Amino acid sequence: MAKEIKVLIVDDSAVVREVMRQILSRQPDMRVIGVAHDPLFAITKMQNEWPDVITLDIEMPRMDGVTFLTKIMAERPTPVVICSSLAIEGTETAMQAMAAGAVAIITKPSLGVENFLNDASNNIVDAVRAAAASNLRNLRPGATARDRTAANASAAAALVRDSSTAMAQTTERIVAIGTSTGGTVALERVLTSLPRVSPGIVIVQHMPPGFTKLFAQRLDGLCNIRVEEARDGQRLIPGLALVAPGGQHMTLNRSGAQYVVEVRAGPPVNRHCPSVDVLFRSVARFAGRNAMGVIMTGMGDDGARGLKEMHDAGAYTLAQDEATSVVYGMPKEAVALGGVDRVLPLDGLAAGILQGRSARAAESRVRP
Repeated sequence: MAKEIKVLIVDDSAVVREVMRQILSRQPDMRVIGVAHDPLFAITKMQNEWPDVITLDIEMPRMDGVTFLTKIMAERPTPVVICSSLAIEGTETAMQAMAAGAVAIITKPSLGVENFLNDASNNIVDAVRAAAASNLRNLRPGATARDRTAANASAAAALVRDSSTAMAQTTERIVAIGTSTGGTVALERVLTSLPRVSPGIVIVQHMPPGFTKLFAQRLDGLCNIRVEEARDGQRLIPGLALVAPGGQHMTLNRSGAQYVVEVRAGPPVNRHCPSVDVLFRSVARFAGRNAMGVIMTGMGDDGARGLKEMHDAGAYTLAQDEATSVVYGMPKEAVALGGVDRVLPLDGLAAGILQGRSARAAESRVRP
């Protein structure tokens, strides 16, 4: 029998507290141990029984949710799912929450919230389960500036070692990355370790609409490479990473000798839009062995079959290891399908991307 997940609901809306309580209490593996109308009241309740997961609003009286989240993560790290009415103009605050350690964010409207929560009940339950399964030791802020400098130096050296064979293998290499729970921090760690001279990168990070643009802008300010939210018809070039917009699928295509991305609305695939499988399958078709696939921390199996298709089409494929994943779901499923060439810790992925196939060739030469 699955371990019981103890949940504390913190929201200043009585309607939200009651609807969330009903949704979560219906799950056989969940028990709502309490509800609180603000963080200070929540702290009192937590002294009696500590939750496995907290669902948390951001805009509340006496103490805002981000301050409360920061306090919890500093004193006793606990998985937190943000459930917020923040609109697009408020997503900077939501991104601050993710940087402070929130495992997932669910956006709720200012009006019609009861109907929205009931309609989104499956997503809410999935988010709480993912949070309960998360490894908070791996949900840390990005590396310090000194760490990034050292990582960039080693990654640049790896690129130099690989440059003699890269162009002989392909006319233009590209990298496709898929991730979900814990991926915002993990992607920062990987992308900030890449030098400006890097292959073009396409990324699916499971995020709701309105968040991916700000997320891309934040990464762009931290990275040596350029990072943008993808636009339909945009060309993928070296030194550029394109993030699929929330609520839209992104695919890779060819325009003559150039790679371009297509961004389209569509139904969820594997319950996600954007979907990693949608991206990976298009990369398998239009880039083949010129591509590299990377699957990182996340719950579920989105991307596992697509990575296998990339692998079968000749692409070189990497997966984040269990020890450094917040949730070892997507990489685990990809490995089980036989679609992964190499499993690496989070801090080894950037060098793995730059070394590419040469790393596997070197390993083969040194084996007895």
